[in-house]
Amino acid sequence: MSTAAGRTKTVSGGFVERSLERFVRAMGRALESEQVAKEDGLLQRLDPRVKLVGLPALIVAAVVSRRLVVIAGVFVVALMLAALSRVPLRTLASRIWIAVLAFTGLIALPAIFITPGEVVYRLAGLHVTAQGIRAALYLISRTETAATLSLLLVLCTPWAHLLKAMRTVRLPVVIVVVFGMTYRYILLLLETAREMFESRRSRTVGTLSGSERRKVASATAGVLMGKSLQLSNDVYVAMQSRGYTGEVELLSEFRMTGLDYAGLVVLLGVSAAAVWLGR
Repeated sequence: MSTAAGRTKTVSGGFVERSLERFVRAMGRALESEQVAKEDGLLQRLDPRVKLVGLPALIVAAVVSRRLVVIAGVFVVALMLAALSRVPLRTLASRIWIAVLAFTGLIALPAIFITPGEVVYRLAGLHVTAQGIRAALYLISRTETAATLSLLLVLCTPWAHLLKAMRTVRLPVVIVVVFGMTYRYILLLLETAREMFESRRSRTVGTLSGSERRKVASATAGVLMGKSLQLSNDVYVAMQSRGYTGEVELLSEFRMTGLDYAGLVVLLGVSAAAVWLGR
């Protein structure tokens, strides 16, 4: 009994258990996003069309700006919107800031050394230039600002409303359908994979070797791919038989209020000011 208990404990901390934990964590993030969209915050009260136009305008302003202070100003605006919309800074940090900083920083790091210009520091035979540091700061600040605004758009808007807003602004129906199906089937495949790994764990006794773990992973990936292909074919046939055209239908209609018009003017005004000041 003690041996079996020890083996079970070993398995629970192995590959299968870690995979289950990742799947549950990913689904938890999706559920948390839905909860944030239901909060009584500023962005949640705005019409989805206003957010779909205003927030990307801020992103464009941050991307085209040639001054770091202007990009920082747009980032501060994003932080203010997050605070007024009751989006925890911890959520932004865990989902966006750390990952973007690590990924973009890795890409921007060589620019510090290979960009010609005024040498400010010498490190192990490499020259750190002021122009290289500036280029790296531009890349990181623009990416962080754009990612923060994009996450606010997704977190503060129910997904179905966001899809309908895309069609309202004349985004092609094919793109809207791809977005909608991708979002739904990522969650569905995560749930399917979680069930498969949980089933595998309940039937496993003892410790799996490295080769056995790789076999489990490859077999699970193959079965999951087969299920996804079969499911996509079944859904396509079902959609055709029901006359699906890709249009997003909701029980509630979008109606612009005074707050929506004011929000649109402010967002577009800030974006235009940022573009003008960042020339």
